[in-house]
Amino acid sequence: MGVRGYKVFNPDWTCRGFQYEVGKTFEHGGGIKICESGFHFCMKASDCFNYYRFDCKNKIAEIEAIGKIETYGDKSVTDKITIIREISWRELLDIVNEGHSCTGRCNTGDLNSGNYNSGNYNTGNGNTGNWNTGNWNTGDLNTGIYNSGSWNTGIYNSGNCNTGSWNTGIYNSGNCNTGSWNTGSWNTGSWNTGSWNTGSWNTGSWNKIDYSSGFFNTKDSSVIAFNKPCNISRCEFLKSDGMLTLSSHYKDDWWVNSDDMTEEEKKEHPEYETTGGYLKTVDFKTACAKMWNNMDDNEKHAVREIPNFDADIFMDITGIDVND
Repeated sequence: MGVRGYKVFNPDWTCRGFQYEVGKTFEHGGGIKICESGFHFCMKASDCFNYYRFDCKNKIAEIEAIGKIETYGDKSVTDKITIIREISWRELLDIVNEGHSCTGRCNTGDLNSGNYNSGNYNTGNGNTGNWNTGNWNTGDLNTGIYNSGSWNTGIYNSGNCNTGSWNTGIYNSGNCNTGSWNTGSWNTGSWNTGSWNTGSWNTGSWNKIDYSSGFFNTKDSSVIAFNKPCNISRCEFLKSDGMLTLSSHYKDDWWVNSDDMTEEEKKEHPEYETTGGYLKTVDFKTACAKMWNNMDDNEKHAVREIPNFDADIFMDITGIDVND
């Protein structure tokens, strides 16, 4: 009894100038040697594509080697081969992927169009997380490469939700931050839009304190809120119940699963067939309205109690009528 395997052919059923045909047996006259002489094949279908492009125009068949056989690594050669049957591209995808509905190869997850993914909905390669369009990510929803966190669009991030690069913190859109929520770069603090800050919430640069719009500051100052001076520090202001409530509720994007999408959304986002949904993003005032509607009465009261609160100014900025 021979050895079963797989072989890839050109669209015209030729390989290295030799014409094959399904259902026939072919013999090689002379000795056999890997990569030199004989009929070559692979024991695993996925190994064939270490030598051929993953191209649906090519033909692939299940074969049986019934003569002498030599094997080296993932490749084998024989002097007598039978082309048993053609394998359709749809069947091939099931054979090379342990997951389901994949258009790439060697995926153990589902719905991947890239290769070697163990997660789901990936269009890149080598991902163990989900919804990645980049490569070698271990988190989810990454569009960059080499990310070990989640929701990253940059590269080499070990934190989460970064759009910049080389961040070890989270939610950074700048670069080289070890802190979090920075839009600037090289910050060891957090929530900075400036750069080189060791403190947090700075719009300036080189500050050791928090909430500074200047440079090289070590002392905190009072804040202006609703167009009037406020007799508390920025830190105290931001830690008020109302500000913490706003910070915890505001969100301008969220994932919508395909089952929850409208027909209009499906037309606007045809990629949902591959990704299983889409990331919905809304404008600032729409996000504010959704935020307000999701708050309970106690949370809305806390917002109204923000120091210097002015309902007209608040509505002008957010579009929210707190008296409605």
